[in-house]
Amino acid sequence: MTSSFEHHTHPARLSDAERDRALKVLKDGVALGRLSHDTFVRRMELALAARRPDELDALTADLRTEGRWTRAVVGAVGAVSGFTVRMRRAWTVERLPKLMLPRQGDPYPLRIGRDPANRLRLSHESVSRVHAELTSQGGLWVLRDLGSTNGTSVNGRRVVGAAVVRDGDQVAFGHMSFRLSAD
Repeated sequence: MTSSFEHHTHPARLSDAERDRALKVLKDGVALGRLSHDTFVRRMELALAARRPDELDALTADLRTEGRWTRAVVGAVGAVSGFTVRMRRAWTVERLPKLMLPRQGDPYPLRIGRDPANRLRLSHESVSRVHAELTSQGGLWVLRDLGSTNGTSVNGRRVVGAAVVRDGDQVAFGHMSFRLSAD
């Protein structure tokens, strides 16, 4: 009588080094703009939960790293283009009109928009009637978009809801830009 034994072989557990290599590939992918932040977070969670090497390979298959020379050239081009963008932004910011921040403790918000009832009236077609408000809250200045059509941005990033701002920030209401100033 022959008896068959079933051998259940489980693949070897992933080492921390394998998992770290996969996470590094994912981090490099988001740093190079090849992954969105949400995709990075999801893949990172899957990498931490992975049990087999093929699961890690599937998460990083589209992010294979380039050769040393390619990375060097891409890095150099990124550094040069980043420098020109920073120079252009610095040149533009200094030429922007100043927008005075409200005094600390001012109980009334600085309402901004086309409506004459606003404390700061901006007569430009890209500015909504009641566009935004700037308030002093607990030692901080808060810029809040009030549902404007063309949006409010701080340092080139669109404000969703509210954002903390500080002296020197570049703000835009529609297509009108200013540099915040405390003095």
